[in-house]
Amino acid sequence: MKPLIIILSSILTFFMPSEVNANARLNVADAFDEMKSLVGVWHKEGVNNPTFVVSFELIANRSVLVETWLHKGKKHSFTMYHLDNENLMATHYCPQGNQPRLTLSKNSTINSLNFSFLDATNLIDLADSHQHSLGFEFSKDLNKILRKESYLSDSVEDISELILVRSN
Repeated sequence: MKPLIIILSSILTFFMPSEVNANARLNVADAFDEMKSLVGVWHKEGVNNPTFVVSFELIANRSVLVETWLHKGKKHSFTMYHLDNENLMATHYCPQGNQPRLTLSKNSTINSLNFSFLDATNLIDLADSHQHSLGFEFSKDLNKILRKESYLSDSVEDISELILVRSN
């Protein structure tokens, strides 16, 4: 009887971590709902008269979140966020003319959403400059976020962070 208990205990211990990890995985619908909380207009922290703003709006029956960068009133770039079955996707329409597609990373949490490069359209060579990662860190203050992104070019990664505060 004792060997049977040891075997069962070993089996349960072996399988338990994977069950816990599977259950701990962030639900992509919850992640998308968190992204929807960004709807509105944002500007860089510490800037009183912003010439650069980021706006978020929902389109297509609230199934797509559009992030628009505006510089001096002109549209600069777009990123579209939407569900794709068990994935949350981001497609960045870059002024460089390419369109990287990113997916929500498995290491994301509800307060830290991170997107990783999947592929890109109109990108001739992966050595050409393209958005390679994107992330948002949500604070308890609903009017402030940290937006992170990286661009990859010739194996050199350029990382930037931007603290945004809600304008409206």
